[in-house]
Amino acid sequence: MDLKSGYPYWAVRNGLMRTFPALDQDIVCDVAIIGGGITGALVADELSSNGYAVAVIEQRDIGWGSTAASTALLQYEIDTHLTELAALYGEVDALKAYRACAEAITDLQKIAETVSDVDFEMQESLYYASRNSDKKSLKDEFLLRQKHGFDVEWLESDAIKKRYGFKSPGAILSKLAARIDPYRLAHKLLDRLQNSGHHVYDRTEIKDLMPSDKQVDLTTTSGFKISCQHVVIATGYASQKLLKQNVASNRSSYAFITDPIAPELLGELNRTMMWESARPYLYMRTTGDGRLLVGGEDDAIDIPAKRDKRVDKKAQTLSKKVEKLFPKLPMNPTFSWAGTFAETEDGLPFFGAHPQYGERVQFAMAYGGNGITYSMIGAGLLRANIEQREHPLAELFSFSRLDQSNND
Repeated sequence: MDLKSGYPYWAVRNGLMRTFPALDQDIVCDVAIIGGGITGALVADELSSNGYAVAVIEQRDIGWGSTAASTALLQYEIDTHLTELAALYGEVDALKAYRACAEAITDLQKIAETVSDVDFEMQESLYYASRNSDKKSLKDEFLLRQKHGFDVEWLESDAIKKRYGFKSPGAILSKLAARIDPYRLAHKLLDRLQNSGHHVYDRTEIKDLMPSDKQVDLTTTSGFKISCQHVVIATGYASQKLLKQNVASNRSSYAFITDPIAPELLGELNRTMMWESARPYLYMRTTGDGRLLVGGEDDAIDIPAKRDKRVDKKAQTLSKKVEKLFPKLPMNPTFSWAGTFAETEDGLPFFGAHPQYGERVQFAMAYGGNGITYSMIGAGLLRANIEQREHPLAELFSFSRLDQSNND
């Protein structure tokens, strides 16, 4: 599956950090993880750190799929408002999801510190109203978050103009957010995994997956066998092809990154990621070397050739939107790209077993705008499933909620 177009910055900046061998023999492990992107890396790190013998199998080079195209805004704020989730599933479950995303950011900070040099930095997040008609829903969202102890501040238009230099009817300033280089983090985690005695293979494609009551047997296209107790499918947006049930809609998102910009010109953007209430939304954040990364202009295109042709035009559209907000910023789309992403109806991910495969096959579908924070949550959730322990988000993030929505 072709997941990206153009020149994603992480791939350009880092190149092929390391190549791993292709599988050339039969192996046995506790858990096989199919997918060597950031989701697979975080799941592998969680399981290997807790005593499981792990094998990661990637059909491309490590991190070369959606991870390389990710814009990596680490937020607890889900694309679906807390108020909307509460209306769908009740306030208790909605809060579980938001609080877990908040905890995931600090968990990712701890992991980043152990591997170092992955451009992790804590940030603030400004969620601003694109138009007057959005102000009330944002204010309601702010009040609910404030009520439940989230560290947020409401800004009126004058305060936004004074602090950030652009016009907006109102905004929520969240004090908890972060940025990271996801491609670099995936490589560093999997490098550590292999150095500690576990298996990491790239350029290895799985042809057959045969679960039974006692184990799961995998066969590669080269005919080698992997025997394991459990499988985690972490192949990102390609995972849907393994399910007869449609669980999400694939879309394309576009992004560009500038040359380094002087800190005095970036101002509050140095420490604040920004996104808007319009859908699809414009968003932006900086990198450690002072570049501005801008994304948005999502569309329903899921045909690589058509997506490829749109990259430059979409980058120019995004650039003009930023120039309108910040006329003094030099907008030069040095590298621009597009990537496939998947949206679920409620903005929540899917983690866990699907009835089509049984309990020994777990899916890690970190879909939506919070892919990396979802993956951090999902790593612990999947370990709990494997160990047959309860997890507070197991039901909400499971495929069973699709049955619930169908019944509704």
